[in-house]
Amino acid sequence: MIETINIKALANSITDEQFEQLCAQNRDTKFELTSQGELIVMSPTGSESGRQNGDLFGQIWYWNRQTKLGIVFDSSTGFTFPNDAKRSPDVSWIKKSRWDELTTKQKRKFAPIAPDFVIELLSPNERLSDVQSKMTEYQACGVKLGWLIYPDEKRVEIYRVGRETEVLLEPKNLSGEDLMPKLTVDLQEIF
Repeated sequence: MIETINIKALANSITDEQFEQLCAQNRDTKFELTSQGELIVMSPTGSESGRQNGDLFGQIWYWNRQTKLGIVFDSSTGFTFPNDAKRSPDVSWIKKSRWDELTTKQKRKFAPIAPDFVIELLSPNERLSDVQSKMTEYQACGVKLGWLIYPDEKRVEIYRVGRETEVLLEPKNLSGEDLMPKLTVDLQEIF
């Protein structure tokens, strides 16, 4: 279940430190914070969604292990986006050169950086319109390539900077394109 709570009645804004403390004290719950100050509370995913997400993460991790072009992050990783939203994509990747520009202190918190690449896997308890809005937000914040995967419909939306969203029906695999050379993600275990 996903629930959005408007916390503006409690405070004008939640500080980075307060948000980090909230996350640390509630480790079994995933939180995101929108750029408008709304707290999004997410329960753990179901087993099938977790398995699918693990497969996607594993494929990106393995490709990156071979190429050493960047850093891969799982769904428990939070980032502070340029619009001040604090988001946790299901899978994300950042070019090594961009990651290396951050300080050690920045890397240990919700790093102030938008990933270069993200995957969101639509789970049964999410509203499609909410996840599509999140993908559009990622794009506006500088994410260069994003995949929104609907396992039940065997459908993928591809988000790229400066281009219309592309919809693929029953693709067998996806490419990392120019951003992530030689990456091919097999979707057969997802669909």
